[in-house]
Amino acid sequence: MTTAYGRTGDPGPAVRPPAARPPAAAPAAMAAAAAQASRRPGSPSAKPSRVLLVEDEPGLLRALLINLRARRYDVTTATTGHAALAAAASRPPDAVILDLGLPDIDGTEVIVELRRWSRAPIIVLSGRASPGDKIGALDVGADDYVTKPFSMAELLARLRAVLRRDDPGPAEVTEAVVGHCVIDLTSHTVTRRPGIGTGKGTGPGAEAGAGTEAGTQGTAQAGAGPEDGETVRLTPTEWRILETLVHHPGQLVGSRQLLAEIWGPGYEPRTNYLRFHMARLRRKLEDDPARPRHLLTEPGMGYRYRP
Repeated sequence: MTTAYGRTGDPGPAVRPPAARPPAAAPAAMAAAAAQASRRPGSPSAKPSRVLLVEDEPGLLRALLINLRARRYDVTTATTGHAALAAAASRPPDAVILDLGLPDIDGTEVIVELRRWSRAPIIVLSGRASPGDKIGALDVGADDYVTKPFSMAELLARLRAVLRRDDPGPAEVTEAVVGHCVIDLTSHTVTRRPGIGTGKGTGPGAEAGAGTEAGTQGTAQAGAGPEDGETVRLTPTEWRILETLVHHPGQLVGSRQLLAEIWGPGYEPRTNYLRFHMARLRRKLEDDPARPRHLLTEPGMGYRYRP
């Protein structure tokens, strides 16, 4: 039988195995999906969700605190209703787990006060099991209701569920800027902004597939690229590299990851492929390809798009 403290051997949410290599035709969609997954509660790369835990029974408070922190939640605790309201005001939570039988004010009063300014989901955790108590708490603003005794695994699952509903997910990236070029990811076009120079890079080393990256970037020369407002043409491979980087703004994308996603398994050692195509992208997009400001190399690791 499940106790009020949950199953002591509960390992928590299982770690998902790595996703299979995405189809070559849809790198942008898969990159967006990966960004969405990284934000899911409990994801190792996600920013920990803030949980306000309001419970006056010391043993249960401790058990809940241990289990929540083991799942990487950022937990603030309170043992009274007034302390809970003060904690929520000073450090707004992403979710609240709330006991109704508090020593100073009833938990339903806490819900009413929180709902005056906060949209954070509230899970009631209470020994009151009557339909009237449940309906009353839900009607004043609670999002879910769990009765004691309860399964810790079930409570954690309900917490993940309300956080998913409350999380809008990452905003879809539809446009990016590199130098004086505007990249429209929806229409797959790159256009130079009107009224600025058209300096582009040239250099014999830029067409080589080997050698140092600096040697393949060439130097900036005025008048080598399209005029203001003209479209900059990219190859399909250049588009796929650019989309992957732009969908991870400011983040390092490993060379092996890029090679596997774009060329497939077995191509991870072919770093010269990336040097060649990154050099071409810089010549087409950066104002000074020899000193790129947006399409950056992290030596020995990978590449980064800096907005």
